[in-house]
Amino acid sequence: QVQLVQSGGGLVQAGESLTLSCAASGVTFTRYALAWFRQAPGKERKFVAAFSQRHGGTFYTDSVKGRFTISRDNAKSTVFLQMNNLQPEDTAVYFCAAAGGVILSQLRTPSGYNYWGQGTQVTVSS
Repeated sequence: QVQLVQSGGGLVQAGESLTLSCAASGVTFTRYALAWFRQAPGKERKFVAAFSQRHGGTFYTDSVKGRFTISRDNAKSTVFLQMNNLQPEDTAVYFCAAAGGVILSQLRTPSGYNYWGQGTQVTVSS
């Protein structure tokens, strides 16, 4: 049984940092694409970042480039999202996701992923 368990998140002020963690079990971690999405109230879930060895490394949405970093610890089967210089527009529920065979064209879409974490709230005050 595949499980993704998230931790981290919380309330910070603009300019501060947070790190989200997502521990995976029941998957061959190194063979999976791993991603972070976020969903603001009343809006659709949107891509933030992904790591895919199959597709050549890391991918980010433009609005977080230079501020967010996705990384993974294979020994602990954990993926991280380091978020620096957070802004109010980063406020959302953040979800980690994993996929065993996502194709490149679906790497940035929720439909490309089979498994999801429970979500964690990130709130950035101005």
